[in-house]
Amino acid sequence: MERELALEIVRVTELAALAAAPWMGRGDKHHADEAATNAMRGMLDSVSMRGTVVIGEGEMDEAPMLYIGEEVGSLQGPEVDVAVDPLEGTELVARGLNNAMAVIAVAPKGKLLHAPDMYMEKLAVGPALAGKLSIEDPIRTTVEKAALVLNKQVSDLTVMLLDRKRHGDIIRTLREVGVRIKFLSDGDVAGAIAPAFPEAGIDLYVGSGGAPEGVLAAAALKCLGGEIQGRLMPENEEQEQRCIAMGLADPRKLLRMNDMVGDADVIFAATGVTPGEFLGGVTMLPGQRAETHSIVMRAKTRTIRYIKSQHYLPNKPLLNQLGQNGT
Repeated sequence: MERELALEIVRVTELAALAAAPWMGRGDKHHADEAATNAMRGMLDSVSMRGTVVIGEGEMDEAPMLYIGEEVGSLQGPEVDVAVDPLEGTELVARGLNNAMAVIAVAPKGKLLHAPDMYMEKLAVGPALAGKLSIEDPIRTTVEKAALVLNKQVSDLTVMLLDRKRHGDIIRTLREVGVRIKFLSDGDVAGAIAPAFPEAGIDLYVGSGGAPEGVLAAAALKCLGGEIQGRLMPENEEQEQRCIAMGLADPRKLLRMNDMVGDADVIFAATGVTPGEFLGGVTMLPGQRAETHSIVMRAKTRTIRYIKSQHYLPNKPLLNQLGQNGT
């Protein structure tokens, strides 16, 4: 993939974040998501690639755009798989909470896992723990091994997971061993990649969340030198067959990094909509300007770029055309 693609796709997440930002705190996650999706789809047409959406807003009959199988890009340039979440954390934006962002990952064609929309059991870590832990272990063993590798007391570890009833057994065990727990209300991608950022203060991310979000997190962690392990959690025969139809002969197979994002290059970009663990949110400035904070990374070079941009909103014709003003 051309290196210029990295800077092109961050413009896509920037516009999606700008479109979603006016809906912050308005209690309307559906219009926030629609705004981000419309902006991202429109901006993707300007990107020099022949892309196919493999993780998006749903099947063709569920989503009017950015549906699985949709062709995106200028249709010139490299042939790539595209995974998107135009607004990761729709509920976060609606409620004015932290960690919402616009996300995209791009990899050579055939490399991204076509993850079905179901739960995935996850274990995500930063570079220091990559290759050192196993999702097959009980959670008690996992945190004990992590403490040993990091030369910490178990009580000094911080574990992040979604605040969900289904995590009751995990939470009880974590409380018993004495680790610190940081709960997320939403924002599965941000949570899974947080251990790779020292400033986030997170050692492990555990529990179950969306499978598509797991693939997006895997793309970021490959660029950061971290790791995610996952296992799909089909709940019925229909979901089992869906996994098989999408190319997963064993729906409950342990999925490692190469299973999710391949062994080639991958590019990941995200722009904060609300402030988070490692990105600032969109800030509206005087004079019809807005400031965004983005990250764009490439696995091949392990380059990580933080981009702080100021945008003059009247010169964003796509935003004006879509009328995304949150009213």
